Amino acid sequence: MIGIQLFNEIGTIFRNTPTFALVLETLLLITVVWLLLYKRGGRRLTKEQQEYLIEQYEPEPLVPDTDPDHPLLRTRFVQSKVGKRIVVDGVDCLNLGSHNYLGFLEDNDILEEACKCLRKYGVGSCGPRGFYGTMDVHLDLEDRLAKFMGLEEAIVYSYGFSTVASAIPAYAKRGDLIYVDEAVNFAIQKGLDASRSTIVFFKHNDAKDLERLLMEQEKRDQKNPKKAQKTRRFLVVEGIYMNTGELCPLPELVALRKQYKLRLFLDESVSFGTLGKTGRGITEHLNVDRDEIDLISAGMEGSMATIGGFCVGSHFIAEHQRLSGLGYIFSASLPPMLTQAAISSLDRFEREPQIFEQLQQKSRLVQQQFKLFSKLQLRGDELSPVKHLYVAQERDSFESESKLLAKVADKCIEQGVAVVEAAYLQNRERKPVRPSLRIAVSRLLDEADILSAYKIIESVSSAVL
Repeated sequence: MIGIQLFNEIGTIFRNTPTFALVLETLLLITVVWLLLYKRGGRRLTKEQQEYLIEQYEPEPLVPDTDPDHPLLRTRFVQSKVGKRIVVDGVDCLNLGSHNYLGFLEDNDILEEACKCLRKYGVGSCGPRGFYGTMDVHLDLEDRLAKFMGLEEAIVYSYGFSTVASAIPAYAKRGDLIYVDEAVNFAIQKGLDASRSTIVFFKHNDAKDLERLLMEQEKRDQKNPKKAQKTRRFLVVEGIYMNTGELCPLPELVALRKQYKLRLFLDESVSFGTLGKTGRGITEHLNVDRDEIDLISAGMEGSMATIGGFCVGSHFIAEHQRLSGLGYIFSASLPPMLTQAAISSLDRFEREPQIFEQLQQKSRLVQQQFKLFSKLQLRGDELSPVKHLYVAQERDSFESESKLLAKVADKCIEQGVAVVEAAYLQNRERKPVRPSLRIAVSRLLDEADILSAYKIIESVSSAVL
């Protein structure tokens, strides 16, 4: 009886299974049986044949051949503390390469406060924030940043690159739409990759091109309103673009954000501590209400003489990252002494707001002088502390321009001005980036320094180019 019942059940299964499924499963069964029989009946090699094959075998190298002229193999040695001046390869140079905008890297008061913190807590926190890596200085810094920016809450990351690269995928997921300026920095690009969202790039600083793309999407949404209702939309831009030194048209972007219901993420890694009367960034400089921005992120490695980064916004924005920001969850927290350095920098921000006007004035002076180069072309806003110098007469390839600029940088260092080529992972960038010398302006420069640097760079570039 049991056998008959089992047979009937098998017959029922076969009758209820589609024909194509039965055919597919039969083919798979035949393939498996064939592979098993073929493997067992395969021809065995003789000992002589095995030895011959072993002798002829040449394994692929673990590391492929490297171009001896690769930029990463051209190492320059820094033999001094980094400040307004720096010793490179034994030559004392004026430093135009370090992103030390306010000159805090050589501030003795900030250094002393950091050393006090080192004696109290030791070097590292030895753990992520969510476990045992949170100390009172971390909470103090987050509280101070939120109050300084006039927003509800802040969250501090231990590495500047991971800040925006973690914040974007914490909110944007597969199926979402992200509109992005095509000139965004590499950290933002990696955050976009991690989000797995649909990425739509618009022309650099072109709000009209963005509006065109939004209007096209609106027409598509009208054809499929159910999908449109579920699709979240984000807009990601920088306050000052690291790759161009140009300011974003924030008021126009905010207007589009309202019209098309976008979530706006603003990276102020360059503009924080450099723009505005009190250093609060591009929102202060352009008089934009910070409540219009859903998330503001910034690295602390430019104006604050430390490392790490932070995000500020509403309570929900910060709290969500504590559960979803991978760079926050899995990284050891910012070393306490460097956290204290950031707090001390904020103290200076509030105590001496004139430092921002001083930096902006030096940026204008560099702009006025450096735009006079005969063989180099300057790019960047006059208020930006980051500027780029390109070969005025464009060459036929990235490599040729890169080698020329490397030669200019080497000879400038030999003559006492430290300038560096902007470094890119060219094969990983979303859009090919033209080689340039990246100039970082410091508040500590004076007119004589700027004029001297101009004369040396002009002399060298005229000889090389």
